[in-house]
Order: sequence, then structure tokens, then C-alpha cells
Amino acid sequence: MKIEEVGKAITDFFKKTLDRDSKVIKIAKPSDGWMGEAEIYEESSFIKSLGLPTRVQDRNIYEIKLTNNLEVSSYARKEKVMKEE
Repeated sequence: MKIEEVGKAITDFFKKTLDRDSKVIKIAKPSDGWMGEAEIYEESSFIKSLGLPTRVQDRNIYEIKLTNNLEVSSYARKEKVMKEE
């Protein structure tokens, strides 16, 4: 399996599932399949919760796990990590 095929499987999955374009920012090959991370821009959930119209978008990172046959076994949005100063 070529890494390019893994990247395409990830972007295709997010396009179909979330109806969003994504940018693959990480792919790794553990022994039990593939792991990846994708960057996806989505409407700001905070602004949306206030009921305000906006074009502000949040940059979200999703983690995805695939089998060796490129079937998605799980995916989740990663929590934002705040830096302490």
C-alpha cells in the first residue's frame, strides 16, 4: 500500500462523511494499520452557538485510524491544547 493511497482514502472519507475538504498533515504506519491526522476548517462552533452570522472558521484537527485495507476503524476530532505561559 502506498502512502499516497492512504492520504487519498483519508481525504475521500472526510469529504464524504463531513462534507468538508481536508488536508492530511500526518500519516504513520503502526503494525496494525494506518494512522493519520487531517486539518479541516469548520464553522466556528462558538460563534454559531451565539446565533451570530459569520464566516469565521475554526481550524480543527481530526485523528483517523484505518485498517491495512484502508477501511476506517475510527476517527475523532482532537481537543485543542492550550499553551501555558
